[in-house]
Amino acid sequence: MTTTAPSPPKDLRDFYENPSVPVASGTPRSLRQARMLAEALEPAGEGQAAGTPRTILDIGCGDGTAAATAAPLLRGHRLIGVDWSQDALKRARAHVPHAVRGELTGGGLPFRAGSADAVLFSEVVEHLVDPDSALDEIRRVLRPGGHLMLSTPNLAAWYNRALLLAGVQPVFSEVSLRAIHGRPGTEVVGHLRLYTARALREFVTASGFDVVRVAGAPFHGVPRPLRPLDRLACARPALASILLLHARKT
Repeated sequence: MTTTAPSPPKDLRDFYENPSVPVASGTPRSLRQARMLAEALEPAGEGQAAGTPRTILDIGCGDGTAAATAAPLLRGHRLIGVDWSQDALKRARAHVPHAVRGELTGGGLPFRAGSADAVLFSEVVEHLVDPDSALDEIRRVLRPGGHLMLSTPNLAAWYNRALLLAGVQPVFSEVSLRAIHGRPGTEVVGHLRLYTARALREFVTASGFDVVRVAGAPFHGVPRPLRPLDRLACARPALASILLLHARKT
């Protein structure tokens, strides 16, 4: 199967500035991740008084739909969307009260060290050329003990294991920014790196975080007849479509 992208990009930045490139990762993932963060921020687990507002950065917020989905579960906290794409920020401001431009590399994020209580990092790490520097910058802006809520597609999802055995390119993986080659799916989204549950845990730990939990979430792009099986797979994060990782800054 070969599916062509809307227009061939000049470079990676041009690709992500294209408004036709999908930026939302699905409501089920956003809700599960928001519930994990809300639970982590409960006063009983934080040692802070009830009602104390926290600063949460949604880094790589895209068009803001994921933050809008999470916001009702994070009431009372300050949620700030961050993205380097001006087009994404224009769309995000319709969903997020605060949205600012920032980069994980180069000049870094426009926040002082230790100023954030939590970071949502949803479906971003798989797009990065330098994920190591990105986690260094996230660690810088988090306070000691601050929370990292990271999500990313699972290279070892249950259906990808079967596809590889059949010699088919795994879902989520891409060999071109211009077209889909050799795998199911219709959308070119610019994935550069993919993780298994084990690799993600080791990578985040090596970046100076304590991993609290790895959970699974379903993928909205799974064909409807297979969605019940995809939801069942969430009970085994190593087989789930999407990996949800909760870690804390050491």
